[in-house]
Amino acid sequence: GCAAGGAVLLCSVAAGSTPYRGAGLAGLAVVAGVAVGAVWGLASGVLPGGCAAEFTERIGPYRVGLWGRAVRLAREAPVWGVGPGRFGTPGDPAGRPHSAPLQLLAEQGVVGALLLAAVFGWVLHALWRATRPTPVVLTAGAALTALAVIASVGDALSFTTVTAGAGLLAGWATARPWGEEERVTRGEPVPRQETVG
Repeated sequence: GCAAGGAVLLCSVAAGSTPYRGAGLAGLAVVAGVAVGAVWGLASGVLPGGCAAEFTERIGPYRVGLWGRAVRLAREAPVWGVGPGRFGTPGDPAGRPHSAPLQLLAEQGVVGALLLAAVFGWVLHALWRATRPTPVVLTAGAALTALAVIASVGDALSFTTVTAGAGLLAGWATARPWGEEERVTRGEPVPRQETVG
């Protein structure tokens, strides 16, 4: 969490000198994709031995074992999954793999995982088209990407306050400013915003 907060702070500082938001948002999408790919690679056992051992030691073998079980369930029913809420076993205190993409992959198959990716992609697309200044858009995108990375290795999306806060942040970053809304209502011309990249 501290590392993610620091990364968002650095991105907000750098966003002030970034003229094109498209490249920045594309970079954020790559970061989220790499995080999900690394989690899947570790759970599937396809990462090299040295990297896998290092990540397993830092994350914990129990959590990595849960990830592996999620991947095995996904292989049993790859398209539709084993069903919502069926990942956990009776008496299992965790009941979930502490990874939103892997939980959806196990319980709802490739369809669920693709829908989750589509939601994240849609948010980045909405940020790209937003009329807000580029620093605001990129800072919000960095915060949402940090949440996506944390949700890939933890159960952050299991808490309603977290998902509600993410939706609120995305809404603020993509909404029209109040003054612009008033001008549109009165039929006055709206000044052009900076060009999005």
